Amino acid sequence: MVNFIVILILYCYVNGSLGSSNEENPINDILPEDGRFNFTQLARKYGHHAMEYKVTTKDGYILGLFRIRGKYRRKKNKLPVLLMHGIADSSDAWLLRGNFSLGITLANSGYDLWFGNIRGNKYSRNHVRLNPDKDVQFWDFSFHENGYYDLPAIIDRVLNETGFKKLNAIGFSQGNTIFYVLCSTRPEYNSKINVMMALAPICYIQNVQSPLSFFISISSALYDVLSALGINEVANDNSLFNTYEKIICTLPQLGYDICVKKIMFPFTGHDSEELEPSFLSVLVGHFPTSTALKTLYHFAQVGYRRIFGQFNYGNAGNLENYNSTIPPVYDLNLITTKIVLYVCLNDKISTVDDVKILRSKLPNVVRYIVSPRWLCNHIDHVWGKHMYDYLFPYVYQVLESY
Repeated sequence: MVNFIVILILYCYVNGSLGSSNEENPINDILPEDGRFNFTQLARKYGHHAMEYKVTTKDGYILGLFRIRGKYRRKKNKLPVLLMHGIADSSDAWLLRGNFSLGITLANSGYDLWFGNIRGNKYSRNHVRLNPDKDVQFWDFSFHENGYYDLPAIIDRVLNETGFKKLNAIGFSQGNTIFYVLCSTRPEYNSKINVMMALAPICYIQNVQSPLSFFISISSALYDVLSALGINEVANDNSLFNTYEKIICTLPQLGYDICVKKIMFPFTGHDSEELEPSFLSVLVGHFPTSTALKTLYHFAQVGYRRIFGQFNYGNAGNLENYNSTIPPVYDLNLITTKIVLYVCLNDKISTVDDVKILRSKLPNVVRYIVSPRWLCNHIDHVWGKHMYDYLFPYVYQVLESY
């Protein structure tokens, strides 16, 4: 039954729109203030001025990048800190808990914070020549391009603006996968990253359980069908899915039972104490946001191929793109930057067994941290109610120690 519900939701997820991505969705009026506010408005509400930059990648994507310089500037001699969000998400994720979010907490401590957005999401939905609403080529990317093009453009902009030669980084889920892509394919960037704290590290996805394992097993057929239907974008902010999500998930009690207990937690791990019903109406105003179908399928390939490698186009496509029938494998031995891994025992996406594989492959893991909260799941890293208790102390230790 759960699988049927998720398939139905995925159908709505990728079909239909209430208008162009630049139009205001009237359904947002049912959301609370924090569910409607954008990044700069959230920062202002919680006492900070956020500056917005536009970064253009070498292949023409225009990315949104935000900066909060820190309330007291007490850390003015410290390296800037770059935070990268997870899949189908945006920089908003780091502010959604307000004064108890990681972004606001670090800003209150005076850190110079930079919040990146990868191509396709609501802050990075622009290109020098392609229209995301008309040109399917805009969506021809996966997490490979996020790491190979987006991340270096963001890092270079941060370093150019601040005058530093290195930065510290915090990535959540896909937000650290792209660092592995970058540092293995463009190893010169290892010297620009002082330390990277990986929250819910995603690299290998071969020990996940149902329902995620079910979707990985059917991903090839699902991708072929959706591609044939011309569906390349997932979770447009004004899609019918996002509209239905807001309507259903904000229903008292029923919305929480359906959206969180029946759909979200089976994938991420259950932890109702950290994602309470009152927070859901804030969350659905920001998540999910647009991403490429190809990104989702690339992760699925990593799962069923049991290899952290580049996108598999099939023999003919691989010959055209790689001059080989087999896609290149990312060489993790080339990642020399310091890595801190933070894992949760109840995480059903970034499982402990898969993170162990990653740990064995990376040559410079300087610390491996298991969350003291045994119920901590995948999404607690950014949306958990009590992160200040079980996560933030470790973040401060890493930023101050390295």
